[in-house]
Amino acid sequence: MEYAVRGMVVIKADEINQQLKESPGSFPFDHIVYTNIGNPHSVGQKPLTWPRQVMALVDLPMEGGIDHPIVSSMFPADAIERAKLVKEGLGGHGSGAYTHSQGPMMFREEICRFIEERDGLEKGAAIENNIFMTNGASAGIEMILNALIADPSSGVMIPRPQYPIYSATIEKLGGKKVGYAMDEKKGWSASLEELERSLAEAQKDGIKVNSFVLINPGNPTGQVLTPEAVRDVVKFCSKHNLVLLADEVYQENVYAEKKKFYSCRHAARDAGLDNGKVELVSFHSTSKGLLGECGRRGGYMEMVGFDPLIRDQMYKLASSNLCANVPGQVMTSIMVNGPKKGDVSYEKHEEEKKKIYDGLRKRAKIVGDGFNTIPGISCEPVQGSMYCFPKVDIPAGAIAAAEAQGITPDTLYAVSLLENTGICVVPASGFGQEEGRCGFRTTFLPSEEEMFLVVDKVRKHHGEFCEKYQ
Repeated sequence: MEYAVRGMVVIKADEINQQLKESPGSFPFDHIVYTNIGNPHSVGQKPLTWPRQVMALVDLPMEGGIDHPIVSSMFPADAIERAKLVKEGLGGHGSGAYTHSQGPMMFREEICRFIEERDGLEKGAAIENNIFMTNGASAGIEMILNALIADPSSGVMIPRPQYPIYSATIEKLGGKKVGYAMDEKKGWSASLEELERSLAEAQKDGIKVNSFVLINPGNPTGQVLTPEAVRDVVKFCSKHNLVLLADEVYQENVYAEKKKFYSCRHAARDAGLDNGKVELVSFHSTSKGLLGECGRRGGYMEMVGFDPLIRDQMYKLASSNLCANVPGQVMTSIMVNGPKKGDVSYEKHEEEKKKIYDGLRKRAKIVGDGFNTIPGISCEPVQGSMYCFPKVDIPAGAIAAAEAQGITPDTLYAVSLLENTGICVVPASGFGQEEGRCGFRTTFLPSEEEMFLVVDKVRKHHGEFCEKYQ
């Protein structure tokens, strides 16, 4: 298996970073700009205050936190009350004991109410026993794929390009990747014709396709699908009896005007397929959105439309890992059930979230518009997530040089960019791009000033790179 976002280029960046510490001035830059992974706090995003206050009180022993004589002078009343409820939900054991393998019932109830409110579902539509709390979305994804890939003939349909956790995990488990092409010229959308073509071709080759991955908003492509497009995918999966894996971790990260996140759960209901006519697993995470709490490793998955016997088998898998880490579970609870209007922390919490969101939206435009001003580089408008995925035109000499080194052309380009500017990006080939395309994926999480510099440095480097290999 290979995992590009922490692959060859990033390893090289870490080596250069160490050299800069040991020998300042050894490169034409003084630090590495890591834009390879969606890790908000590592590049300066400040954590939201209220979630951290609640987390601190949950972790502290009672006498040093909630029951301390002056606790009300150090923490707001709503954080104290919420921490009390969380501790009750944890059975009074605090954050240092195992929980139920699917997560505490209180937390799962909160997730259900969040899903119902988000998708306009009737109360009780989301069921607590269908919720599994996980160590980030990736742990849930791996658990489901582990159940789906029974033997080497098992196939999973994944977008091309796609986030490499899918290709890497499918490779590790010995299954078959079945790619369906996202059309860059049509805003990274996938037609039903392409889905049918991909499935039929795989079946012709003897692959038993049993599942379908949808990433919305997109990673690495940054698109936000229309409700019609999401419903088409749900109907396609129902028609062909495919388990739909809905990666929806960027549901808060929608920046384009007139665009709105529309979940697969919502689409199934609207298409009349939420009564067992489609098997759906949706994933969410504390790592993205406006929390950006990657290190907490919090998340959940919801299973809809499955036979209870299948859900019981997934419970067995979850039980074999005892439970997801408890701080991550607490942060997930906080994510889906934040301060309410009238609470003392509500306005400050919303102001902090708005500041983060506005900054992300502004930087998405900086990189999207900026790359499009560089001759030889083009980028579809960034509608959502935390990434842009520009296409790069490079001369034939660079392609030949890459072949001679046994690497892809975009890896050659990414390494050159790193060594000359200190910017660490991920070669687009790591995401399974269209044959003949060269490009890279970059986050826009660093500061606004840093992202302007990134665009300017890429502009200068691209000209020099093309001149070198012309």
